[in-house]
Amino acid sequence: MEEFLSGKNILVTGGAGFIGSNLVESFLARDNRVVCLDNFSTGRRKNIEQFLDNPNFKLFEGDIRDYDTCAASMTGIDIVFHEAALGSVPRSINDPVSSTDVNVGGFVKILFAAKEAGVKRFVYAASSSTYGDHPSLPKVEDQIGKPLSPYAITKYVDELFAENFSKLYGIDVIGLRYFNVFGRRQDPEGAYAAVIPLFIKLLKEHKIPVINGDGSYSRDFSYIDSIVRANHLAALVEDESAINQVYNIAHGEVTTLNELFYIIRERVAVHDPAVLAIEPEHGPNRAGDIPHSLASIEKARKFLKYTPVCDVREGLKRTVDWYFR
Repeated sequence: MEEFLSGKNILVTGGAGFIGSNLVESFLARDNRVVCLDNFSTGRRKNIEQFLDNPNFKLFEGDIRDYDTCAASMTGIDIVFHEAALGSVPRSINDPVSSTDVNVGGFVKILFAAKEAGVKRFVYAASSSTYGDHPSLPKVEDQIGKPLSPYAITKYVDELFAENFSKLYGIDVIGLRYFNVFGRRQDPEGAYAAVIPLFIKLLKEHKIPVINGDGSYSRDFSYIDSIVRANHLAALVEDESAINQVYNIAHGEVTTLNELFYIIRERVAVHDPAVLAIEPEHGPNRAGDIPHSLASIEKARKFLKYTPVCDVREGLKRTVDWYFR
């Protein structure tokens, strides 16, 4: 099985976002023609500036909540990579209406538009938040609990729609349950910034990061290049038993928030030794958070031939270095 997609007409929704722009970059580097659909509600124009002069790149500015926009973006498309969403558990708790409107309503519209346009395959971003309160570790795809946030509910509902559409309409769908993705272009700004870019930003500014809880909560942090690899593999797999499935995409490693801080501080210190004097503070646990998250990636290994690009420590090294470039 080939590892990289080439020569295809591709639509990336949310293509100006963190994950989406990395996908766009990888697809363009391998001779694909790429349409980026984004309304820039969370995506950033600077993420795609470098692609604007590429004849194989087209920016389609619009909102997935508008069906006509979704349909118009599908012209000539072979494969859809659906990354557009309103992420963040806290955001969904503060505004469940918008999260549902985008993550469910928008998902159904873009999926149905793809089906109507005869798109061959639809690969979409699912989420580890779907596991909810299920206590088992590592997380296995067919064992989930009750969702702990509106965001988690929306991502699970997307999986149900995808499975239903594959059975009703025959469109090939593959869901990738991302686990705590990090890497270049992840936005450190705003109220809903992810922990890794936020820690790097604060340390660069010699400010004290706050860790939610006592720092014992743990995550399976996943470097962006591993996520990109998984998307290529999901688009290429031909085994019928591998299609219309959901897969954990992660590193299969556990890192506590305390460990995460000290690994990041160690690497930032290569660029700025003064940060070694900074110690974190601890705040309350965050509502809707799962205490521990660790993925089994055996299903993805078996069916998609997926392996992580690097371990978490190496991924953090590359990420910190990117922010200091």
